[in-house]
Amino acid sequence: MTVTTSTPVHKGIGGSPLRPDGTLKVTGEFAYSSDLWAEGMLYGSTLRSPHPRARIVRIDTSAAAAMAGVHAVLTSADIPGKKTYGLIADDCPVLAIDEVRYHGEPVAVVAADDLDTARRAAKAIVVEYEVLEPVSDMRRAAFDAESPRVHADRADNIVRYQPVRRGNPDAADLQDRVAVVVTREYEVGMQDQAFLGPESGLAIPTEDGGVDLHVATQWLHVDQEQMAPCLALPPEKVQLTLAGVGGAFGGREDLSMQIHASMLALRTKRPVKMVYDRRESFFGHVHRHPALMKYTHAADADGRLVYAKAQLLLDGGAYASTTDAVVGNAASLGIGPYECDDVLIEAYGLYTNNPPCGAMRGFGAVQACFAYESQMDEVAAALGMDPVEIRRINAVKEGSILPTGQRIEGPAPLREILDELVTMPMPPEPSLPEPGEPEPRTRVPGERWELPPGGYGNTTRGEGVRRGVGYGVGIKNICYSEGFDDFSTARVRLEISGGEPIASVHTAAAEVGQGLVTLQAQIARTELGVDHAVVLPADTQVGSAGSSSASRQSYMTGGAVKTACEAVRMEVIELARRKFPELLSDDESWSDIHLADGALHLGAGVATGARLLARLSDVLGTDVVEATREYHHRRTNPLDPETGQGDSHVQFAMAAHRAVVDVDVELGLVHVVQMDVVQDVGKILNRLSLEGQIQGGTAQGLGLALMEEIQTRDGLVRNPSFTDYLIPTILDMPPLNMRILEFADPNSPYGLRGAGEPPTLSSTPAIVAAVRAACGRPLRRIPLRPEQIALVEGYGDEGGEEDV
Repeated sequence: MTVTTSTPVHKGIGGSPLRPDGTLKVTGEFAYSSDLWAEGMLYGSTLRSPHPRARIVRIDTSAAAAMAGVHAVLTSADIPGKKTYGLIADDCPVLAIDEVRYHGEPVAVVAADDLDTARRAAKAIVVEYEVLEPVSDMRRAAFDAESPRVHADRADNIVRYQPVRRGNPDAADLQDRVAVVVTREYEVGMQDQAFLGPESGLAIPTEDGGVDLHVATQWLHVDQEQMAPCLALPPEKVQLTLAGVGGAFGGREDLSMQIHASMLALRTKRPVKMVYDRRESFFGHVHRHPALMKYTHAADADGRLVYAKAQLLLDGGAYASTTDAVVGNAASLGIGPYECDDVLIEAYGLYTNNPPCGAMRGFGAVQACFAYESQMDEVAAALGMDPVEIRRINAVKEGSILPTGQRIEGPAPLREILDELVTMPMPPEPSLPEPGEPEPRTRVPGERWELPPGGYGNTTRGEGVRRGVGYGVGIKNICYSEGFDDFSTARVRLEISGGEPIASVHTAAAEVGQGLVTLQAQIARTELGVDHAVVLPADTQVGSAGSSSASRQSYMTGGAVKTACEAVRMEVIELARRKFPELLSDDESWSDIHLADGALHLGAGVATGARLLARLSDVLGTDVVEATREYHHRRTNPLDPETGQGDSHVQFAMAAHRAVVDVDVELGLVHVVQMDVVQDVGKILNRLSLEGQIQGGTAQGLGLALMEEIQTRDGLVRNPSFTDYLIPTILDMPPLNMRILEFADPNSPYGLRGAGEPPTLSSTPAIVAAVRAACGRPLRRIPLRPEQIALVEGYGDEGGEEDV
């Protein structure tokens, strides 16, 4: 879809122009990938394994192939080229080869005249399995030499082991300074991205033997790179166009139906559409890594950290996906935004026969954040200190050295963030219901009713409700790390159309709901001084823009669009110099020319009295100025595999939350009354979009704290539906008060910091800390469950709480 914006130039950088897709999405008119249609198209369906681990003895497709309306039934034997792919490690089969390694792994695909026929045909395929014992326990996968190997060709089940060593936490001389030592274990369950738009796309065979794929994805070019070898096609014959995306959050970085639909289209020579239903979507994409973590923190009597140790186990499931990078993030950010000279962190990413896990908002930093923030609260309690003060004492700042040896370049205003947070107003204290009130409510200022735990269910009159307050801080790396050549490409074109200058921007950057289309137009309007901007459809006809992940697109694609616009502006000024050399006197410089309001001005800006030189329409005439530029961030380095030392990250962003909760300690129910957040974003590019990102990140953090978990037993997924996998609704979300700080990063475009992920980190531990304060239980596993909270005999058994 071509998106055209016609917004006044003051709605450039720093403004909040309306999103061109916003009204369409609200009214239901927006075209998502699941709405795609083509003349003569077929429908695809997938047969998936019912076992987490089994050997494939035999596949019989004859009954399915004989069904009326079925045009193709394909197994691994029908893959035209390479049979495996992967984002980092090339270990994931297109369709299962000889063995299935997780519940829901694709075994065969079908194309038929309609979706019902395709699904019936898939069910008609006969697969004989030899069921094997699954590897489903993280500890066993990591440390039991007798554990089966998930991949028989590997010596162990470890995807990556990454230590980070700084100083010596075991040094004898440190013990004299130690006042308290806190050792605890923590667990994080498997969270799903739970995007509302299921995996879907339309593959159309081309006359030259290639395929055009219209798909909801996060990274068009990496999809192309993985698909082409498997389809035995050169990349230029595998063209991708971004279709309407209904959310992503990391779950669309890995391939789902892309190769399957393309194989079916190439086999049948007809367009093939594939759309997962909700159940299949739970099997069709990666999830957040579950984690088991053991932490030790030692502090002196003043609350300053003396040393820290951590062991993190991250369950990557059956295939590697991005586990390698997730481990790197978890290890390098393992003790959070705190100064500590003596650190030992050991992070393991593991193969198991659980569902594959990969990218999800926060990417390794979320799991570590829950543990290190819980530890900071524990240390504060042991010392009798305020939980905010102990964070202030240990907070990193500009110039601080992280455990990896990396120096923080640029502002790191954690203390300012915390100081701002504690000044934000608290909600009114709860009160018991008035006699005769029909429901147990507390009226708060503004006539807003506050429901107690249990909500409209009227489960309590407030007698067992206690209030708690908790804090959480998080640090997240921005952009790709560890030496990855992270870049984005933008093509910008400026021309006169209908007498008006119009800028067009073409990138392959995926708009996944974050407002990137709007931002690209804002940059073009700001840099070129035009009212009209067109953002062309994202596709592989232009160079890669990288993934819409790692909070990187504003930084990277924003930087690419800005750089391309600067090149266009220079060419326009050069064109004006050639056409109208008399515009400037001998003592005036062409380098002082500024583009604004569709014209060339001498000086920094119209508001400062700059002199109008010429209209863009006169300078350009029939000429078209175009530039394509790549934008690269500064170089990073891999972590040393033995010491974990290295400047592995480009940029750091920090946020802090305060949560206020009401907890029914008899029933184990939680109501989040209010959330407050302070975040440094460097520079606000679009306040409306930014606030939406902070709200959404907080909602996903709340979900992880209180309700969201894919539950598995011996590798089998038990709740693949929105009936049993719960996500926060509008009734679960509290008022969110936010203050946004702007400490500009001198090394990034406009001084910005990526902003989408940090609120997901800090919101979770803040909520859990608040619930702990209310009920007094240790609460070391998330999401929280009523039996962990309730102060009733027979509930909240501490066995399993103390030692996860």
